Amino acid sequence: MRPSNMPTNCKHRSLGAPVIAAIGLIALADGAQAQAPKVTPSGMEVPRYVSLKYGEVNARVGPDEAHRLLWIYKVRGLPVQVVAETREWRRICDPEGNLAWVHKRTTDGRRTAMRVQATPLPLRAQPKAGARVTAYLAGRATANLDRCEKGWCKLKADGESGWAPQDQIWGAAPGAQCKE
Repeated sequence: MRPSNMPTNCKHRSLGAPVIAAIGLIALADGAQAQAPKVTPSGMEVPRYVSLKYGEVNARVGPDEAHRLLWIYKVRGLPVQVVAETREWRRICDPEGNLAWVHKRTTDGRRTAMRVQATPLPLRAQPKAGARVTAYLAGRATANLDRCEKGWCKLKADGESGWAPQDQIWGAAPGAQCKE
């Protein structure tokens, strides 16, 4: 249909649908980009959990050997969360809420979890509160993290395994654990 003020010798073409479609595609692209994982030098998402590979790991102020030493971690298998990275260094958050830089060679992709509280944590035969207790995870102890589902995590330590509530261990919660 031709608008009444358009001359009869002009060809009319509606641009409305293609323009709206293009705007929609741009909005979708922006939304997808906003939800995409952060691109990191390793190609892995941040934040993500890893564990410390050695019984002594230097924690530094910045991502280089020249940066001041903050402390030395002395727990092999300690769960930590990578919150930032460079090609060679990882900025980690530990179960105490501390942030530091460690060299990538000192971290291991194997997942562990920690009972931060001093009291033992019952591990259950099934992922439910009333299930039989199969073992206890000592307070301040670490265990290998097998998997989590529906608010429960399967842990393995010293030949024993069992399920623990996800909110009772550190190293399984989604999202960043340290505030900068």
